[in-house]
Amino acid sequence: MATPGFRPTHVVPQHGMPAWENPDPARPTVPLDPLLPVQLVERRGDWGHVLCANGWSAWVDGRCLVAVPQDPPAVGGPQARTADPRPLLARAEQTLARYRSAVEELARGGLDGESFRGRTQGLRIGIVVDGESVWLYDTEQGRWVYGDGKHLSTYATDDGPRAAPAGPGHAPTQVVTPDGP
Repeated sequence: MATPGFRPTHVVPQHGMPAWENPDPARPTVPLDPLLPVQLVERRGDWGHVLCANGWSAWVDGRCLVAVPQDPPAVGGPQARTADPRPLLARAEQTLARYRSAVEELARGGLDGESFRGRTQGLRIGIVVDGESVWLYDTEQGRWVYGDGKHLSTYATDDGPRAAPAGPGHAPTQVVTPDGP
């Protein structure tokens, strides 16, 4: 049974994801099912507090949630601004050009193995293009992003969620039902 007024803002990635009772990696709970619709109700750093359609809530790595597309803006309304994929594409092109240059110099005999290793050390890119979809590795943020040509959203990250601040105003997770917490 769905919670009245529930409107998903995100879905769980296609392989599911771990969940926690609190924004604390030491307190895991039941993982969330793949493609489960959830409503992101709070963020604390990398942590996201999600509400499921059945009223169950949990903390997850909010960077890994897949955003549900929003309705298009009303005619005459302001255009929504989204992340531009072009800077990541430009960095990927520059990195690939540096690697290609080192490979060509190595092939011509202008570099030995050690020099090649030195020239390519620290270079890192990742890109998958499949029709209109693109997955780019953002080396500055340590994350994979997904783009559809118009906007980018985080798909996966290199590290787990960071600890949330403790103290007043940070209540534990509650199960919310139609009758209240």
